[in-house]
Amino acid sequence: MPVSAVAFDLDYTLCVPERDRQTLLDEATAAVGAPRLSRETYLDAHRRNLTNETREAIFTDLLDDEGVSPAALADAYRDTISDALVPVEGVEALVTDLRESYRIGLLTDGPVRAQRAKLDALGWTELFDAVVVTGTLDAGKPDERAFRAVIEELSTAAEETVYVGDHPDIDIAGAHAAGLRTIQVTDDEPIAEADGAVERNALTAHLPNLIESL
Repeated sequence: MPVSAVAFDLDYTLCVPERDRQTLLDEATAAVGAPRLSRETYLDAHRRNLTNETREAIFTDLLDDEGVSPAALADAYRDTISDALVPVEGVEALVTDLRESYRIGLLTDGPVRAQRAKLDALGWTELFDAVVVTGTLDAGKPDERAFRAVIEELSTAAEETVYVGDHPDIDIAGAHAAGLRTIQVTDDEPIAEADGAVERNALTAHLPNLIESL
């Protein structure tokens, strides 16, 4: 069956922060007077709170009774990340060109306001035919329900949809298990579940032909 739709991950696939995430987290906690939080601890809490409107639940888990508002820290971190994000070179034109041949979707993990703020900051609110943020769902990636949600929004079947993402387990293994074709964005050896692989800085040059080859 030919490919009729392409769905993308957002973070570290189509855009990257200009500063590393630990630095951004440090900037946000410092801005509201919160104690320093490690990136690893934050990610653990993030995985437990993929289906929320904001990051407030994440920071509620992490702050205990530190005298700092989780909502204020969520706002600070959202603004810090949005200000630091830059698109991978050429991806806006890439997505626009792909829309001439395919339905194009976005499936991104995280709280709704956080992920929507990134799209606003990048100017991408109208770039995709369908956008699914797991904060609106009952489960985030790699749960099959997340991938089914974007397929439904795109009005396509799993076997005719390609998912493009960077994380080997959350993106690629998850999409593969849900029946989608997969392209891993990586500088290393792709995992077995990937139907193809491309380096992030080569997306514009190689992704269209790679999709056609599937």
